[in-house]
Amino acid sequence: MSHLRLPYYQLSADALAGLRQCKQALEHSPLGLQLIELVYLRISQRNGCSYCLGLHAGALRERGESQQRLDALAGWHASSLFTPRERAALQWAESLTDLPASHAPDADYLPLTAHFDEREISDLTFAIALMHAFNRLAVGMRQ
Repeated sequence: MSHLRLPYYQLSADALAGLRQCKQALEHSPLGLQLIELVYLRISQRNGCSYCLGLHAGALRERGESQQRLDALAGWHASSLFTPRERAALQWAESLTDLPASHAPDADYLPLTAHFDEREISDLTFAIALMHAFNRLAVGMRQ
């Protein structure tokens, strides 16, 4: 196991506070914490952030998420366990995760409009961006 490269949470406390403030704002989003945590977990799977995997899987379990859905999340495309709303959010999360290859096409964005209003789409996009920031800190600094 690697050791922490830098105590970034101390060295950049003000910057980290801004990320935490964004996270707190998203906790009041009409998206709901269950969906946000599901998206956070999927992004963390894709980015290989073991710290965040444990954190978000635990948060989902505490909110009553089934182990069956947690186990199926990595293969959500082939699973019938996820609602159309969740599938649209997960596809958008994966599109933004693979931004250099995907370029966030309309085919990934437009399905959102059937399940989310404009604020929810904006909040979802912020949640995706935020989780990428946290994943990069945790992986890069070996948290």
